[in-house]
Amino acid sequence: MKRIVIIGAGFAGVWSALSAARLLDKHAVGPDQVEVMVVAPRASLDLRPRFYEANVAEMTAPVGAVFEAAGVRFVAGTVEIIDADGKAIEYADPGGARVRLAYDRLVLASGSRLVRPEIAGLKEHAFSIDQLDEASQFEAHLRGLAGRADSVARNTAIVIGGGFTGIEIATELPARMRSILGKGAQVRVIAIERADAIGPELGAGPRPVIVEALASQGVECRLSTSVVEIDAGGVRTTAGERIDSLSVVWTGGMRASPLTEQIDCERDALGRLLVDADLRVASAPEIFATGDTARARTDASGNHTVMSCQHALGLGRFSGNNAAADLLEIPTLPYSQERYVTCLDLGPWGSVVTAGWDRVVQLSGAEAKQRKRYINSTLIMPPPPVRAEALAAADPSQPRNPSSLQARA
Repeated sequence: MKRIVIIGAGFAGVWSALSAARLLDKHAVGPDQVEVMVVAPRASLDLRPRFYEANVAEMTAPVGAVFEAAGVRFVAGTVEIIDADGKAIEYADPGGARVRLAYDRLVLASGSRLVRPEIAGLKEHAFSIDQLDEASQFEAHLRGLAGRADSVARNTAIVIGGGFTGIEIATELPARMRSILGKGAQVRVIAIERADAIGPELGAGPRPVIVEALASQGVECRLSTSVVEIDAGGVRTTAGERIDSLSVVWTGGMRASPLTEQIDCERDALGRLLVDADLRVASAPEIFATGDTARARTDASGNHTVMSCQHALGLGRFSGNNAAADLLEIPTLPYSQERYVTCLDLGPWGSVVTAGWDRVVQLSGAEAKQRKRYINSTLIMPPPPVRAEALAAADPSQPRNPSSLQARA
């Protein structure tokens, strides 16, 4: 029996598994001939794009039942070694035992992690909302503030990093903190960004909307500024300013999973593997990279994927399909995801939806907020555990992802 192994149960991993199962089913290849296996710590899809929201413990969706319905085998474990030459992986199971597992095709969907540079006190005193446990810890901290004595530090939150995640948590925090501390609390939220503009990677298109939303929530911005030290009571900036705060959140920058470093392949500045048109790793033809581990060309204009749920959904459908196609010795499909949109949550003010790589604003305010809620509650969710529906949803020729918003705008 041959085996396709997918590392990771995030957006790209889930859809890779279902897409591989779909193609095998289409060609009447049963699990007794080719086994599709997902190796991940838990059989759940963490809804990482929603970790800025309250009630973060609810931001995960079980996928064990849909895997079972689709004929995908799930194995609980944390992959530690990729042996490309030996075509095997090694993982630690929940009990700590090490297991070696051979594969015929491998899909690397192990995602990305928040970069934590060597800033004094960052690891000890800053929170993050990168992973589910980290976001849960931050939420518990916020709720615990109600039991602390009223002070400037208690009432102040600092968000370091004014990118996508930083903006979403910064616009969310004023209302969340008042709901915990009381409407009369003198809540203060400060976003610190080292660039000279908020949301530097988002460009000029949506910036006026973002600035308006931040101002409406009373969020202060410190631009062209970095943090040089964090302690239990606040931060010190490059401008020499001391800001007292018990709630410092780090959102600065992402990097591909460290597993990418075990594959002999050219990488980009984010550590992502540069892949061929069908998402194959050229130096290891039995390996396909997807999601945040891959830098792939999205269209004929030369645009490339960004670390986003939007691209992970499409990448997953193609990578799983192509791993199975390659194993069956039938043509693979060149990855393509020509439409590109962004939908940024801006707290109680609303949201902003942009279209294209130049990010032209399509919707903003309350109407865009409805669109964001649809994405978060419906579009990014895994399919129901019904075999026919799950396999149909994994068809790479009809990607069900946030870029379809453009057609609805």
